[in-house]
Amino acid sequence: MDTGTGAGTGAGAAAGTPAEPEWVGLPGGLLSLRRLLLVLWMSVFALVTAVLLGLWAGLGWAALGLFWVAVAVGGWVLTARNWKSWRYAERADDLLISRGVLWHEQTVVPYGRMQLVEVTSGPLERKFGLASVQLHTAAAATDAKIPGLDPAEAERLRDRLTALGEARSAGL
Repeated sequence: MDTGTGAGTGAGAAAGTPAEPEWVGLPGGLLSLRRLLLVLWMSVFALVTAVLLGLWAGLGWAALGLFWVAVAVGGWVLTARNWKSWRYAERADDLLISRGVLWHEQTVVPYGRMQLVEVTSGPLERKFGLASVQLHTAAAATDAKIPGLDPAEAERLRDRLTALGEARSAGL
């Protein structure tokens, strides 16, 4: 997988034809974290459902706790599809973020419009060696986030985006 060091500027493209950006996917740690959370929550729901229905309605009704097991199986597959849909690309003038399976969403954040780029990492993210990059612009609707990055890549991306943002905003 590409490490994301290239900016996908189109140096190898034919004259006058925009180059396809170099997309970078997310590391597998985010998928592992999301699947762990899915299994933990669905196990709790299944146990609580089975115990409560078993006590109040009888043992036959306790089998409805298996509903949450089915949700976990479906969620396992959907989580992988969602994880694969996340990617980003650094271009000469902007950052592209693409995500979504059913509803595909692509965000373009011009470097000159970035006001703040921050790296965050909660307790579970730190445990899995992950960090997120949050981009803030003047328009709240264009704020963007790239979750589940390697902390070193998140810091590199923050530093690069900050430097490019300062250089582009100076020209406005």
